[in-house]
Amino acid sequence: MRITLFQTDITWGQPESNLIHLDNMLENVGECDLIVLPEMFTTGFDTNPATVADDKGLALKWMRKTVHRRNCALAGSVATKVGDEYFNRMYFVSPDLLLASYDKHHLFTYGKEQEAFTPGYRRVVVPYRGTRILLQICYDLRFPVFSRNHGDYDIVLYVANWPQGRQKVWDTLLSARAIENQAYVVGVNRIGVDANGKYVGGSKIVDFFGDSIVTANECEESIVSGEIDLDRLRAFRKAFPVLNDADKFDMLVP
Repeated sequence: MRITLFQTDITWGQPESNLIHLDNMLENVGECDLIVLPEMFTTGFDTNPATVADDKGLALKWMRKTVHRRNCALAGSVATKVGDEYFNRMYFVSPDLLLASYDKHHLFTYGKEQEAFTPGYRRVVVPYRGTRILLQICYDLRFPVFSRNHGDYDIVLYVANWPQGRQKVWDTLLSARAIENQAYVVGVNRIGVDANGKYVGGSKIVDFFGDSIVTANECEESIVSGEIDLDRLRAFRKAFPVLNDADKFDMLVP
């Protein structure tokens, strides 16, 4: 499986402008199976969702159109309103019109995300082209219990607006999640500056040894692609079946 990471600068609160920019970037992308975009890729990490929530489904319509045209899946999160509630919702849209969504579970209280958004409680694993993909968003990366591999996924996607001041944490935890879960990890971060601070990217694909398969240049808008080798992953799990010895538990959520 070939996965392409879009490490983009995001214009604050301007969804139409950001989607036009993504269309321009797509002109430079070859064939792949999956394109992954950052967290809140149409607006930036705005914790005032009443002003930026995608009430009209603009992002989702764009995603559907793009996957139909390119015959690959797209994943990324947007602020979404459902009834009277707002969610930081990650969509996974595939060419066969499969639509999956995951609502961010761990809201970033340091940035007051919980004051405006409602947390999600479902763990979402998407089957796609022979793989099983767990969907996660930014702050989720810090909480290993929620992403523990119960033998139900091969790849985990983290889409993020992860600031420069905690870049070392980003790099360390991406590798940790890959090693402990015997899975490939895809982390896609933005670059640029917004009301919350500065972002330098560091988007990457990490293998189950914690080694980077491909890494985007820091501080640059980048499109990078890497190959996921499921046969190699399965062979490693069979030869070194660590997950069989993992602690067994049931996770209780409200």
